Amino acid sequence: MKQPDFGKQNLIPAIIQDAKTRVVLMLGYMNEDAYNKTLETNLITFFSRSKNRLWTKGETSGNHLKLIDHKVDCDNDTILMYAEPQGPTCHTGADTCWDEINTGAAFLEELQYIIRDRKLNPSEQSYTTKLFNLGIAKIAQKVGEEAVETVIEAMKPDKELLKQESADLLFHLLVLLEASDTSLDDVVDVLKKRHKK
Repeated sequence: MKQPDFGKQNLIPAIIQDAKTRVVLMLGYMNEDAYNKTLETNLITFFSRSKNRLWTKGETSGNHLKLIDHKVDCDNDTILMYAEPQGPTCHTGADTCWDEINTGAAFLEELQYIIRDRKLNPSEQSYTTKLFNLGIAKIAQKVGEEAVETVIEAMKPDKELLKQESADLLFHLLVLLEASDTSLDDVVDVLKKRHKK
C-alpha cells in the first residue's frame, strides 16, 4: 500500500467516508504521528490545529470513527479513510459535518457504482454481468416483469412482498440505465427540472 508523503507538508487532509454507505462524514488533518496512531489503534486520530496536539475523534464524546480501510491519493498528499462511525460524527449531533444526507439515496448511488463496476469488470459468477451479456432488450423486459410483479404486490394487504419486488424493480432499472449509458443523476436532473415547474 502507498504511504502518505508527510515530507511535502507536515499536515495533510484526511477525508473520512462511511465504509458502508460511502457518505462523506468529515475532513480532518493528519501529521505522521496521527496517521501512525490511527493505524495502531484502528481509531481515527487527527492533529488538532486549534489544540496543537493529537486528537482521537470521539475521545470525549465516545463517538469514535473505527478505521476499516484507507487509501492514499495519486500525489500521496491526501488520505481517504473508510470508517465505521460509533455514533454521530459532527459535533452538532448530525451524522455528517455537511447537510443531512439521505442514506437511502446514498446507497442507491453506491449500488450504481457496483453495477458499473460489473459492466467494466465482468465476472462469470455475477448475476449483473449475466444481465449485461443478455443485452438491453432482455434487461428492459426484466424491468417490465418486475414492474408488473410490483403492481400485483401493491394490491395485496401484506406489504412485505411489495418491498421485495420494489427492490428487484429498482435494481433492474439501475442495470438498464447503466446499459443505456444513463446515470441516476441524469434521472434526478429530470425530476429536479419538473419540480421547479
